[in-house]
Amino acid sequence: MTAGSQTYQSVSVCRCRRGRLAYSWIMHNPILKSPRQSALAVKPTGNPDGKGLNGLMLDWYHTEPRGVVAKPRRQVLAEFFTSMLVLSAQFKYKPAIGVGNYLYWVDDRWSLSLIAPQQWSDTRRAGFAGTCRLQTDMTWTIDPSEQLLERGPVSDAVARFFGAFAETLDSDLSLEEILPFYVRQMPYWQRLHASGLSRSIRGAVTLGGQTSIRARDWQLALPAAGTALFPAPSSAARN
Repeated sequence: MTAGSQTYQSVSVCRCRRGRLAYSWIMHNPILKSPRQSALAVKPTGNPDGKGLNGLMLDWYHTEPRGVVAKPRRQVLAEFFTSMLVLSAQFKYKPAIGVGNYLYWVDDRWSLSLIAPQQWSDTRRAGFAGTCRLQTDMTWTIDPSEQLLERGPVSDAVARFFGAFAETLDSDLSLEEILPFYVRQMPYWQRLHASGLSRSIRGAVTLGGQTSIRARDWQLALPAAGTALFPAPSSAARN
């Protein structure tokens, strides 16, 4: 395994005993999630991120998806892929709906920042992947940079992530069953937003009459490359 494949934050899947699905974010620790887990487990004593129960429940409320609608299968996959890419990045702040966040691939890892590429060093600007925005339904959109759509380290990192994402869908379980409703080892904000994303996608597929479809059948709707799931870059995303 190469250094890049060891550190890029992706979703891969393996079979575990008792039929559980294992999400492995190739970063620091493997992440296990039972496909039957459908809600965030709140401990009476709070949580290891230093949030009391009141703060946790308030943050949980703020990550409740709003305005969820039925969507075509390709859009569901695009938003699932894009959102997981963003949530695989390192960040330690509370994302705000509609605010531009900047995704970077630097030092063999993804990071999300409120600092625009023009304010960074040349190295940081070279790793700029795009401008990401959190939507009210807890999905993420990305306005890709030219680096992301051209052959280079950024697009190569996206390609590896896309390969792992496609592998995740290679399952007889339904799409709802492999969603990351609760992943204990994820950092606090990423964990909450992954749960919000899962609730959003579950709602969208329910409204669209797409429940109980095997993840492997969803996989058939994927394009050949992950960049095909992104829109064309706008002038704002160019540096």
